[in-house]
Formats: sequence, C-alpha cells, structure tokens
Amino acid sequence: MSLPHAILTALLEKPSSGLELTRRFDKSIGYFWSATHQQIYRELGKLEQAGHIRALPAQVPARGQKKEYEVLPAGRAELSEWVARSEDPKPMRAALLLRMRAAAVVGAPGMRAELERHLVLHQRQLEEYRAIEVRDFPPARRESEPDRLRHLVLRGGIDLERFWVEWLTQALGELER
Repeated sequence: MSLPHAILTALLEKPSSGLELTRRFDKSIGYFWSATHQQIYRELGKLEQAGHIRALPAQVPARGQKKEYEVLPAGRAELSEWVARSEDPKPMRAALLLRMRAAAVVGAPGMRAELERHLVLHQRQLEEYRAIEVRDFPPARRESEPDRLRHLVLRGGIDLERFWVEWLTQALGELER
C-alpha cells in the first residue's frame, strides 16, 4: 500500500506528470521505495479514480500532452491518515543473506566475488548519499521540521549503507580465515 502514498507525498511536494514522477523517484524516493514507470502510471490512474488526485487542466489543449497531477483534499487526508497509522516493521528480505545461508550448505564458489561486488555497490551508494547530504542538507537548511524529517530519511539511508559496508567487510574477513 506504500506506493500510492509515496506518489501522494511526491505530488504534494510538487505537482508533476507521470514522467516527472518517475525521474523524481529515481533521484529521491526511489532510494528507499522504488517503482517502475508502469507502476507509477497504474497508481496515478487508481489515485485519480479514487478522487485523491486530479490532472491539472492543460494550458493549451494538445493531443498527447503530458498530464500534470495535483493532490486533492481527499488525497491529503488519506496520506495524513496513513502517516498516523501504526505499522509493524516488515521482515527483512535480503537475497544475499539467503545465498550465503545456501552457500553454507552447498559450498561457496563465487561468494567472495559477489561479496566484493556488493561491497563496491554499497560504498558507491554511501558516497552518493553523503554527497546529497552535503549538497542538500547543510546545517543552515535543517531549520524547519520538513527539512529535518527529509534529512532524517537520508541519514537512515546513510546508516544502512554504513551497516552494509561494515558487515560486508567483516564477511570478507571471515571468508579469508
């Protein structure tokens, strides 16, 4: 149920077309809640049918013109209710951890290379998050509650990547023994 709420959040931040939403997901929300172009368009249709969003009137009617959407009061109310709702954490699903468990049973050929590859990927993501933090969240830009909340989301991503870098480094050390 979170994709429609992610879309409502993004549209409340800035009315957008489906294509713009896809691009914004790739640069922000997608770091922690990814969605394909098709999924976003499908959800836009559902949200519009539910009366949560509407397509803004086109400035100049033209065939094939992209629709830009905005959130309606019912959509804001739905998002507010969802934010206030209690939700238990979801169990973690990590294919790499499952593969390591399987490697304990059938052997670990190639596991070292895969751990090294994951380590590089997590190091890159950590660097990207840190660059975003420097660029978008200097201390002076953390004054308002919305900016502090956005920064906390980014800090969560930074901390998760730091965890993976540390854990993968330890795992590679254990494989050395």
